[in-house]
Parts: sequence; structure tokens; C-alpha cells
Amino acid sequence: MIDSTSPDRHEAIGVVLRACEGQLEVLLTSGALPGATLASREPLEAALARAVDVSALAHVEQLETLVLSDCALATAYLGLVPVERAPAGDWRPVGSLPRLAADHAALVLAARTRLRAKLSYTNVGFALAPATFTISELREIYTAALEHDVSATNLQRVLVRRRVLERADGRRAPGRTGGRPAALFRFRLGRLEVTDEFAALRPPR
Repeated sequence: MIDSTSPDRHEAIGVVLRACEGQLEVLLTSGALPGATLASREPLEAALARAVDVSALAHVEQLETLVLSDCALATAYLGLVPVERAPAGDWRPVGSLPRLAADHAALVLAARTRLRAKLSYTNVGFALAPATFTISELREIYTAALEHDVSATNLQRVLVRRRVLERADGRRAPGRTGGRPAALFRFRLGRLEVTDEFAALRPPR
């Protein structure tokens, strides 16, 4: 809840996430979430762009507005980026972060929770995935973001049925262990779309 007093400072804070090598990671700057104080009459989006390379992000949405412990007003944004487009910086696994200010730790948790929910009922996975991928590669991204195992077969079935995925040209060559070339897929849309408002991706029993 926002305090009734009038804070004399307003910050735009970015909670930027990526899925990398089986882990969900967040971008830090000097041991904190990147942020910028709004100048007089400056739009929130402009201040955010001073703190984060917004042009590199595949998806950005407002997360929440809150009063920080130092009484400044803050508006936080969730940003998502595929690994190959991720800006350089201090990327840390969400599950083993260094000590953050309580406000920032809570915002990381809120961003992770928002992402998990949206992976269930939207196509937001497009913002973490490369342009083309195998189902196995997409499974790794979903597993990292959800922090529980995901069946590749079920993931493909659900996302194809919802018309979230479509086949892409070519196949991925087998790795060192051999096997058959894997089919390539891509997300049908590169913008957010609700695909099943009542769906939930739950951990396996």
C-alpha cells in the first residue's frame, strides 16, 4: 500500500530476468537492482531506460509501485530477455542471490512469481527463448523459470494445442551423444498473448 505522505523521490527499478544454463537469473548493478531517480517531469519509461537497456528486452511490463524503506516511491518493472540478447552485466541466480536490500529482495520474488504465473496462461516464454529452439531446449527454459521439472512431451502438446508454437525450418544436428536430428520450433507471436486464462503449470506429483 502506498503511504499517504508525498515522497520527494521517485525511482524506476528494473527486475530483468533470463533463463541461463538451467537457472533463472536476475541482473544486478553494484549489488542491487538497476534503477534511476526520475528527473522533474520525466516519464517512468525514460528513467527506466537510463537504468536498463530496454531496447534489448523482449518483454517489459509494470510490476508494482511501492514505498521503499527509505520513504522513496518506486515503480518496478519486470523485464525478460533471451540469453543471446541479454545485456552485459552482473547476472546472478535468483535462488542464490547475494544479500540485497529487503525492498529489492521482495521485488525479485514478486517478479519470479509473476513470471511463473504468466508462463501458465500466456505465451510469455517467447521473451526468454531464442528465435528457434528444440522442445528439449525450451523445456530447459521453462524448468529454470518454474523451478520444477517439466515434461518435454507435455510441454510440446500443450503449447502446440494452444497455437503458441509452430514448426520452424531445419533441424538441430545431434550432439556428442548422437541420436536423431531434433525438430526446430518457434513462438508464433513475439508479443504477449493470453492463451488459456485458467491454465496452471504445476509441479509433477
